[in-house]
Formats: sequence, structure tokens, C-alpha cells
Amino acid sequence: MELFKKDNSYSYKEKTRPLSWRMMPEDIEDFVGQVDLLGEKGALRRLIEEDKLVSLIFYGPPGTGKTALARIIAKRTNAQFIALNAVTSGIRDIREAVASARNERTILFVDEIHRFNKIQQDALLPHVEQGEVVLIGASTENPFFALVPALASRSMIFEFKPLSESEIRTIILKAVNSPKGLGGKDVEIQEDALNFIACQCGGDARKALNTLELSYMMASERGSSRSVITKEIVKEALQNKTAYYSEDEHYDVISAFIKSMRGSDPDAALYWLARMLTSGEDPMFIARRIVICASEDVGNADPMALQIAVAAMHAVEKIGMPEARIPLSQATIYVATAPKSNASYLAIERAISDVQNEPLQSVPEHLKDSHYSGAKRLRRGEGYLYPHNYAGHYVNQRYLEKDKTFYEPSDEGYERNIKIIMKKRRNIK
Repeated sequence: MELFKKDNSYSYKEKTRPLSWRMMPEDIEDFVGQVDLLGEKGALRRLIEEDKLVSLIFYGPPGTGKTALARIIAKRTNAQFIALNAVTSGIRDIREAVASARNERTILFVDEIHRFNKIQQDALLPHVEQGEVVLIGASTENPFFALVPALASRSMIFEFKPLSESEIRTIILKAVNSPKGLGGKDVEIQEDALNFIACQCGGDARKALNTLELSYMMASERGSSRSVITKEIVKEALQNKTAYYSEDEHYDVISAFIKSMRGSDPDAALYWLARMLTSGEDPMFIARRIVICASEDVGNADPMALQIAVAAMHAVEKIGMPEARIPLSQATIYVATAPKSNASYLAIERAISDVQNEPLQSVPEHLKDSHYSGAKRLRRGEGYLYPHNYAGHYVNQRYLEKDKTFYEPSDEGYERNIKIIMKKRRNIK
């Protein structure tokens, strides 16, 4: 609850908190980022300034200002403001919050609301529905995945984007110069160090400020009266860069990966592959997506694509990570650079649609099974022409009661040859 206190005192306790905490903005004018939402004409800004809030969900990656904005709202609103964290709160806490809201307008802020299970969300829903509380939820997960549909549909949803490098630089420089930050200390951050933090933090202001604080501590231990933060110190503080990967990001990145292969851009496909691998994505999941793409988007334009994709999947299964990244890379590059055709995919979609929406065709008599006892008496298979007995291993005969055309070969790669063959055979009919 202390995060949302309304007094502006700056105590000793505040000074000992992490830099990322101390540098939280006090008002909208101090807020950096989310210009579309909080700029002068931003819809969310107007709701906050006019204190006419309805139930809201803030979602986006860590360090983009969701909790910071809740803190600003807590200081500005005339309503009672109650804060819960879904990690440590349960149904009892929800009931106590609602009970205290009976006699006055109340805003209930739930941090990490995606951590509430379905039962907890359902317990909250009627109170939001009846207007007993105005809900503000903060989540790193897409609310359309993480929240029950009824709760998501009764809230305005605002997506917080990762901060730009220029916005991160602004925040770092504020922290270096502000009395709440490092302003009272003899500290200097070199330009290349500043740019490196902004580049490496992935749009996460909290990570940028934590890196700055650790870099300052390391620089101050060097013995000089003036603490100079260099790029080398920042690199040491950062250690290994890890990529943020939410459930929402999982779907977005795999989508970008598939679309890059389909779009014949191997470099983009490799980037998204690397993003998935460094984020801990299941390599077999990636391999299966490559197999699907090889069939759906390359198909018979290059039949080898499917073979290489399947071979890569078997290799991943047998050897595991980290070596599995190599066959995944090979298959990704092959599929991305192969000629493209979705004719096989479209063909089966048309055939399924025909089966589902048109009268079902019977199997012609000459195609029926003739290998069981009594089949000859029923004249099963009578009149069937065995293609291998004819020139070119082809003979013109009917395989459907009514002719249908589902497969339309493209002019790409090997499928061009298939198209020529199919055209000749269809003309014979």
C-alpha cells in the first residue's frame, strides 16, 4: 500500500530504495513514454486528468510504466484508492477491498492481475459489473489470453509499448541528475555507456535504471573520487542479455518467424529464430512450425523443403540444445529461400469444403476394393485400368463420379513441371 501514499515527503527510507523505485514519476508531466496514451491528446490522459476513470487494464512488457501510472492516479484521484498484488492476494483480500468501498467511490488497483486464477477473477467480476469498484489492472500478459472474457470485456484495455532508446536515454539522464537519483553524487556517464544501456535494456526502464545503479556502484569501487560509468563497466554489469518472453510475445514472435519464412527473408527469419531460442522456447515447437511452413508455403514448388524440415525436426529430437540450433538454422534458411507455393494447402482446404458443403460422392464401382471373398460376385473393381500397364504409367479413367478441380499448381519451382503434366492430363479428359 505504501507505494500509493498521497503525501510527497521524501524520507530516509525512500532514499535507500532501489533507483528504479526512487525515479518513479510523480505526475503525468514527469512520465516518459506511452505518448499515444498520455500525450496532450491521449484518451487515457484525459480520463486521469478529469478523474473520470472507468475500469482499465494496462498491459505490456515490464518496465513500461504500468505501476508508475497507477501511482500517479493514486495521488491525483479524489476516490479511495486500494492496491492489491495478485501474487500475494486472494478472494478474502478482494472481499475486504469491496467491503471498504461500500460508502465511497473506490479505485481498486490489482498489480499482475493475470496471476489471479479463474475463481479469483470470477469473484472480482460482479463488483466491477455493479460499479462497486473501478478496477485498474496491470499485466505483462495479453488480457485476451490471461483474463476471463467477461472481465476483459468490461474494461478499457490500454497496451503499453516498450520504450524507445531515446526515451530510455531521457530516463537515465534524469536519474543521473535528479536529487532522487544520483544527482547528489559525483558521477559521470559516458555517451557510449548511455547508448549501450539504452540499446541493451529492450525498452525496459526498470532494467535500464537497475543497470545504471549497479554500474554506478561498480564505478565507485574503482577508488577515484569521481565515479565514471564507462561502456566496459556497463557490459560487466549487464552480464548476459536475456530476452523478455511473455505468452503474448510467444505468439507474436512465432508469427513473425513464420511470416518471414513465407516472405522469403532468411535474415529476418533467423533473427526471430534466435529470439525464440535465447528466450527458452521449446526447440521442438519451432521445428514443427518449420515443417508446417515447408508444406503449406513451399509445398511442391520445392519438395525437398519438407524433407529437410522433417530431418531437422528429427535431429532436434535426437541431439537437443544447444546443438539443435544448427539444423533449425539450416531448415529455416532452406524454407525461407525456397520457391513458394501454397497450392497444396489451398487444395486440401477446397476438398474439405466440398466434402462438408456438397452432396457426398460414392466410390465408383471400378475403384472399389476387390480383394475380399465375394467381391467378384458383387462385381467390385470390375473395369479398373491398372496405370502401370500403359505408356507413361498413365491411363485416362474416372476417379470421381463428378469431376472436381482442387489442386491448381503454381508456376514456381518444380510445381511448374507438375502444372504442365496436369494440364496435359486434364485436357485428355
